[in-house]
Amino acid sequence: MDQTLVFFMNVLSETWALLLDASLYILFGILVAGLLKMFLSPETVARHLGKGKYSSVFKAALFGIPIPLCSCGVLPAAVSLKKQGASNGATTAFLIATPESGVDSISISYALLDPIMTIARPLAAFMTAITAGIAENLFRPPESDQAYDELQPCQVDNCCDGSECDPVEHRNHHGWTERARAGLTYAFGELWGDLVGWFLVGMLLAGIITASVPEDLFTSYLGGGLTSMLIMLLVGIPLYICATASTPIAAALILKGVSPGAALVFLLVGPATNLASMTVLTGFLGKKATVLYLGAIAVVSVLAGLALDLVYGFLNINASAVVGQAGDIFPGWVQLAATAVLIAISVGPIWRKAVSWAGRLGIGGKDPACPSCEPS
Repeated sequence: MDQTLVFFMNVLSETWALLLDASLYILFGILVAGLLKMFLSPETVARHLGKGKYSSVFKAALFGIPIPLCSCGVLPAAVSLKKQGASNGATTAFLIATPESGVDSISISYALLDPIMTIARPLAAFMTAITAGIAENLFRPPESDQAYDELQPCQVDNCCDGSECDPVEHRNHHGWTERARAGLTYAFGELWGDLVGWFLVGMLLAGIITASVPEDLFTSYLGGGLTSMLIMLLVGIPLYICATASTPIAAALILKGVSPGAALVFLLVGPATNLASMTVLTGFLGKKATVLYLGAIAVVSVLAGLALDLVYGFLNINASAVVGQAGDIFPGWVQLAATAVLIAISVGPIWRKAVSWAGRLGIGGKDPACPSCEPS
């Protein structure tokens, strides 16, 4: 078979595998985003995450540590926070702390690795988030002197603008059922429609990278030191892997001779960065914020890895992990069902985007975003 065709099939296979792994987490992230939209008021977000160069970043990082969302699943939730008033720094901190840690990955770290790695992992995630968030706010300070306008349209159905009703009554006149329904409609409609194009392009690029990386690269020259950290950094940045799924891989790498510090770099970088999330971040926060995001993750992850190796050396601990039969957390039929749902809710937005692009290029009719425009 032609090598080009083989590579193309491998890319499709890897992309499909990544989509299977990510779909359930993405759906959960979309669901969290809808709940945040309806149950977390914009004034609360603006008050805690929208003001202050340091306090908002600290709160966002602390808030993100226990939430079990991967780097793709966290995107909808972060977009929702940003739209509700969170500063760029707080959004960046949340984007880093959330996928790098989580109650699920912390428990699995304790089971498959050891107590030192279990503590080091969320601590390093917190420090990375704080560093990136503060750097972002220093370069682009939040508008701390601008008060939040309470007279906002109702989040549930825009039934009033707050100008003809009491603000407290305005915020609470819809019940939990109405809010949940409106949150789901917003999350799986408008929010996912804004993200799906960037996400699918990035997922395809991630599949290309995954298919191109040699299988033995993880276990070569990774016994410790700066070189092993940098190799793991370069490998982990473009790949998609969630915090939970990365844990048994890290344990297996340690058993094969990879230093615990290099494994920590993989545990931090792999879940927090991939081409799918990078493409979304570039379109959402901008190129400068994305560079700060990657730079903070790279620097802090390498420093944390080097420090962790020193700790193991000082304590004279052999970093061996107890690894059992590594199986998928979710059965295959659950992943397949989640992927089918994700594809189903993506068809409409993708079609509308395709028609819009075609209209702007003068192909096949008018741009639905501008019905009165004539094709050029």
